[in-house]
Amino acid sequence: MEAYLVATALINNDHQDVQKCSTNIVSQGTPTERAIAIYYWVRDQIRYNPYVFGADEKHMRADFTIKSGESWCVPKAILMAALCRANGIPAGVGFADVRNHLSTQRLRDSMKTDVFYYHGYCTIYLEDQWVKATPAFNASLCEKFGLKTLEFNGKEDSLYHPFDLTGQRHMEYIHDHGHFADVPVDDMYACFAREYGTMMDAGPPDTAAWDNDVADEINR
Repeated sequence: MEAYLVATALINNDHQDVQKCSTNIVSQGTPTERAIAIYYWVRDQIRYNPYVFGADEKHMRADFTIKSGESWCVPKAILMAALCRANGIPAGVGFADVRNHLSTQRLRDSMKTDVFYYHGYCTIYLEDQWVKATPAFNASLCEKFGLKTLEFNGKEDSLYHPFDLTGQRHMEYIHDHGHFADVPVDDMYACFAREYGTMMDAGPPDTAAWDNDVADEINR
């Protein structure tokens, strides 16, 4: 279990900003209660914005995500794992390929697919079992898109709902890559280069465009 408690280059729970943030969120209670508090903080205080995706690994570090206040699914999962580790709770990161229907026209045009490869979630060891938690989509974004917010009780896997509130398709899990004590950066970026070659060459969309594109998508 030690591998799921030590700091790594990206899951840098030894960074002073990560340690301070973890303590500020919660410092008392059972591991399950603390993990739940961390989940909701990461879900709602770090805004989901896939347009900040980039090839610079440092942008996935837990301390960087705290400073930026927004990120995409993988850095948010990394941050949750780091905050759990800083609280003495074993945690890792997991990845799955998903067909994600929470997107924008600009993102679909850039990716050339509706499949999000290496979608990130966090794995936490609580009450003698590993559970999955997915803190990517903040509550305000879910409300705009008419989606159920994803809750986490520390006892059951927290994975995205297959349908939205109107019964339309939302998220389809295609393949699970498993969970890791550290981020498999080389494999992940090799997959991105293979599947998103055009986007990787051109770079991500303008990060400030996310809010406007979300509004356009909602009004389509």
